Amino acid sequence: MSIRRSPNASGGRRPSMLDVARMAGVSHQTVSRVINGSPDVAPETRARVRKAIDTLGYQPNNTARALASHRTRTIAVVAGGLWRPRSVDMLAAASATARAHALFTTVSLVDADLCTDADMVGLCDDFSQQGVDALVVLAPTDVMVRAVCRLDTPLPRVIVTSTHGQASLRDMMSSMREESRRRSAVVGGDDWGAMAQVVRLVIGYGHRSALYFAGPRGWRGSTTRLLAWRTLTAEVSLPNVVVPGNSWDAGEAYARMNHALERIGSSGGAVPTVVVTSSDGQAMGAARALHEHGLRIPQDVSLVGFGDYPAMAAMMPPLSTLRPDFAQIGSAALREAVWLLGGGPEVGYAASVHGAGLIPATMVRRASLGRVPRV
Repeated sequence: MSIRRSPNASGGRRPSMLDVARMAGVSHQTVSRVINGSPDVAPETRARVRKAIDTLGYQPNNTARALASHRTRTIAVVAGGLWRPRSVDMLAAASATARAHALFTTVSLVDADLCTDADMVGLCDDFSQQGVDALVVLAPTDVMVRAVCRLDTPLPRVIVTSTHGQASLRDMMSSMREESRRRSAVVGGDDWGAMAQVVRLVIGYGHRSALYFAGPRGWRGSTTRLLAWRTLTAEVSLPNVVVPGNSWDAGEAYARMNHALERIGSSGGAVPTVVVTSSDGQAMGAARALHEHGLRIPQDVSLVGFGDYPAMAAMMPPLSTLRPDFAQIGSAALREAVWLLGGGPEVGYAASVHGAGLIPATMVRRASLGRVPRV
């Protein structure tokens, strides 16, 4: 739909802020406050200014705004681990939220396992040359969280990570100067709460023996899920065996599932009634091994994943799994950056642990999880 502009409103030239002010019957300072999201404008005045902006097709001159405010309205995003399915949703949501606040994002991708302090310093130096206003770091690993906490920069920073790791968030944040801590925020998915959903569900379905596939040690989500699993299964007295992992890959899980089944067979032990994995990739590998050993899902062994990767609903049988809300995590991270810059309200969360605002995951129940038959 085309926008009809007022005839001769700007004399054929590009409309200016003064043209908007003249049409709305306000000062140019009021127009500026509306554009910059200031709360100090009456709703009816704001609506009148917005209508004038739409009618004239006015677009703010961001270069002029940057010079006037000493800000470029640009948020730097450093992203690790975006190879994982659905995690790109986090980046897309952060960019969309930035646009909604008339901000821009500049993105750098890094290796989440290998990002060093020197790498982070180099990136921050580049961002300083660009004049960015704040820093958002998607940091799934201990090395990335440690590097961004040690970073000496006046920029407000938002760290997106899980609550637990080889080092605690509290210990890592303690390496920051007090002023930097005040200008920092932490956001993450509620991995502990997600595992609590799984444990409640498998107990409710009558399972009394389980196999759990852990993820790589350096990934904080893996550590949080494993700690939660061990703690929560102990509380409900659910016997289980933990299978260690070096990756999230289906191939490794397939090999480890085969080894576990062969060991159970040679010892005459009982196959656990449920297998829980810390990623959907691991669930796919485990499912293949179970199938090759003639075990049916869920009649003989139930299976639960984590991530709700694309096509998990098309597995045979469809995979029960946890779905992190990556989009909400990305949006919350950007809104935290806006708040730290003084441009929006404080972000609220349903849960907060160790200073991190947490976004809950959703348990997606499908056919791979069944009840234990009564004997």
